[in-house]
Amino acid sequence: MNRYLPLLPIALSGMLAACAGEPTSTASPPTPAPAQAEPIAAPIQGPGLRGELLGVAAGADVDLALLGVDMRGRPRALLGQVHLRGDGEALPFHLPLNTQQAPQDLRLELRGRVSQSGRLVQRLPARTIAELNDQDLGALHLVPAP
Repeated sequence: MNRYLPLLPIALSGMLAACAGEPTSTASPPTPAPAQAEPIAAPIQGPGLRGELLGVAAGADVDLALLGVDMRGRPRALLGQVHLRGDGEALPFHLPLNTQQAPQDLRLELRGRVSQSGRLVQRLPARTIAELNDQDLGALHLVPAP
């Protein structure tokens, strides 16, 4: 440290000089764009798992995932995932599927978790998916997390 001490005043004066200089760009401040109505979201097309989650609290974060699990129930492949935010009512979801990633030796399961303020509060019990095709799962009930 002592051998760099003489260079400290030079480094500090160089930083001060750089900060004191005027900016070199002459760009004008950006003008705000006129307010536009948000576009209406088009219905999601393509194969996927659809349904609705019941009992999600308003403001809660929901993660749904389609997993390929081994014989012991351990996840081995992520085949699809969606993040949602609860609004206090039935929460519709659409989980897009990539049918080209179908694992041969793994069981397909839909799993979900609901967290609020970073704390796990509910979960979706693992639901086995028999085939990797377009399906409507209907209403799915969440259970309290242990």
